[in-house]
Amino acid sequence: MVRVPNVTRDDALAAVRNPLAFIAERWTPAPRTVRRAALSALVMAVIIVVTGGAVRLTGSGLGCPTWPKCTSDSLTATGAMGIHGAIEFGNRMLTYVLCAAVGWAIVAARSEKPYRRSLTRLGWAQFWIVMSNAVLGGIVVLVGLNPYTVAAHFVATSALIAVATVMWQRAREGDAPPRPLVGTAIQQLVWVLVGASTLLILAGTVVTGAGPHAGDSSEVERMPVDWETVTKAHAVLAWIVVTLAFALWFVLKAVDAPHGPLGRTRELFLVLLAQGALGYVQYFTDLPELLVGLHMLGSAVIWIAVLRVLLSLRERPATSAGLPNPSAEATLTTA
Repeated sequence: MVRVPNVTRDDALAAVRNPLAFIAERWTPAPRTVRRAALSALVMAVIIVVTGGAVRLTGSGLGCPTWPKCTSDSLTATGAMGIHGAIEFGNRMLTYVLCAAVGWAIVAARSEKPYRRSLTRLGWAQFWIVMSNAVLGGIVVLVGLNPYTVAAHFVATSALIAVATVMWQRAREGDAPPRPLVGTAIQQLVWVLVGASTLLILAGTVVTGAGPHAGDSSEVERMPVDWETVTKAHAVLAWIVVTLAFALWFVLKAVDAPHGPLGRTRELFLVLLAQGALGYVQYFTDLPELLVGLHMLGSAVIWIAVLRVLLSLRERPATSAGLPNPSAEATLTTA
């Protein structure tokens, strides 16, 4: 028979006042657990991009016409609202799953020994982005899918993916000062690649906001810019990113760079080629819903791949002694 530990009144008060510290004092996750928790938050961020795209691709953007309730009289979707209400409400419910994944990452990072403040802060940064984006999603509904708010909603999700990617990488590293694996010129080239990729994502939101939406209603407001022109600019940016990725791979190969940066760059180049082919196919086939959805998934994967290239340019081995956890730090101060 398993013995249940006694919980005193002081323990209960401590759990209420600071539940994360209470858990951290009684549980030490394995490094693999922390990495998996960080990865789960990243995977859920990508899933939210795909399901959010499905809402628009099925014309369900106003399936729940108000927020935070689904209707003025009901918190959830009703049978009378049909499939569109179910799709929109289902996407809202996935936000709670995302919150749970981010919360799990925060708890795991906070409980790791030795305590890593930087890792915990990355988890909290995701939490606040999710909360802010949930409010922004409500504003998107309340203003009738205004294209500028929809674009901001997607950009905020891209920011979430960026922070989640960094946390996932940091969970696999130590806390020693970063040591560069390549020269300054290559680092600068990679930062140019990151900047071009950011512009590519922003241009993609304008293409979506200005042009025809696959499966969406023609009554939804569009951005007042020429769709063909914006689409061509988006394609030019895509080719710039592809060229930069190939140039980076060639330079890394020429200087006999470590396997990490070289492998990450090769992966990015292949993903970019697949995404480019998909983009041209969807353009010349009048934007079929499935291909547009895959293109949105590809956008998230490319963003992750770009950030992994950037993070692969340095290494951070584990330190011999990390930071003490906050409770131990307080004890040392008192002593």
